[in-house]
Amino acid sequence: MRLRVGVVGGGIIGVSLARRLLGLLPDAEVTLIEKEPRLGTHQTGHNSGVVHAGIYYQPGSLKARLCRRGVTLLKEFCQQRGLTYNECGKLVVALDEQDLARLDDIRARAISNGVPGVRLVGRAEMGQIEPAVTGLAALHSPMTAVVDFAAVTTALAEDAQAAGLTVLLGHRVVGIAHRGAEVRVYTEHRSGAEADADLGFDRLVLCAGVESDRLAMLAGDARDPAIVPFRGEYYLLRPERRDLVRGLIYPVPDPRFPFLGVHLTLRHDGEVLVGPNAVLALAREGYRRRDVALRDVWDTIHWRGFRRFAYRHWRTGARELAGSLWKRAFAAQAARYVPELTAADLVAGPAGIRAQALGRDGALVDDFRISTRGRVTAVRNAPSPAATSSLAIAEHLADLVLGRRSEETAPDGGRR
Repeated sequence: MRLRVGVVGGGIIGVSLARRLLGLLPDAEVTLIEKEPRLGTHQTGHNSGVVHAGIYYQPGSLKARLCRRGVTLLKEFCQQRGLTYNECGKLVVALDEQDLARLDDIRARAISNGVPGVRLVGRAEMGQIEPAVTGLAALHSPMTAVVDFAAVTTALAEDAQAAGLTVLLGHRVVGIAHRGAEVRVYTEHRSGAEADADLGFDRLVLCAGVESDRLAMLAGDARDPAIVPFRGEYYLLRPERRDLVRGLIYPVPDPRFPFLGVHLTLRHDGEVLVGPNAVLALAREGYRRRDVALRDVWDTIHWRGFRRFAYRHWRTGARELAGSLWKRAFAAQAARYVPELTAADLVAGPAGIRAQALGRDGALVDDFRISTRGRVTAVRNAPSPAATSSLAIAEHLADLVLGRRSEETAPDGGRR
């Protein structure tokens, strides 16, 4: 009897998993369920396109291991399919003595994670790499790259469909039930143009991004950790000012704050992004400031973990909100690294939603988090570098589905 696997979520992780499963088991029946009319609509289609080299992540964590494996697989795939893969490099810029000390820690992590070519550079060499940048020193990661993740997802889906993948677009999952040796999945067609579906699978994998906690709960899993959506807003450099940036210019992460802060990113199409900030979104798909979903707001404010998080980080939240409301405040953050940049150089850009898992204790779930309940496996937390790691995450998930790997216990006691 052929294995029947359902995959919920048509972003890059869900599509990569479907492709991986059919590569391992050509006779399997794999069905991809996506609530939108096309694939890669949400986080996959709204990110900056950065292929992270793996310099920040805790050695031994899933993020560290799957990011490094994912970079290799992604680069090979892009080369095979003729997709843009631009190794433009990244500078992580230190502005003061505290930053310098943190740079040493990041360098040590990068070396432990096997990131190639990473080294500390002084002012003179930093200026050769990025002439418009100022700072005391920087960590240079020459292999950090940019791609078009939406185009990658389309190419992965083409491979999977050629191997026999069934894709159900416009189908929103409204119920999951365990019925003996199978999992039943009930969907509603959002446009009404097609019939609702009642599907049976031997294994089900949830790769649903901002809806991951809700779908996991439908399958009988706990709410903890819950997803809280943060909108990341970008500006673009005016075309005549793009020469200010050659690659990626990042701040040194400050462990006191939950998010990285404004940085500058060369895109695959030559645009230069400035941002993002991180402001609480009032809708899980709230790409515009005016987007409000009352259910999403209710779920956020009634999650104990969010209230604890907000209490600890309200000052950071106020600063991020100021950058959202006033372009000059936003530009000032970027100008700390590129002094020539002014508010006049910025034009309105895109926005994305970060599906951030928050624990009941108010702590951000830092590592990838995967849970299994019966025949259902759920990706509970997959923030950056999830797109970079997507092909490696697919390998990991496929091994779980096929019983080739057991779950691992995360350092915080959760399941990975």
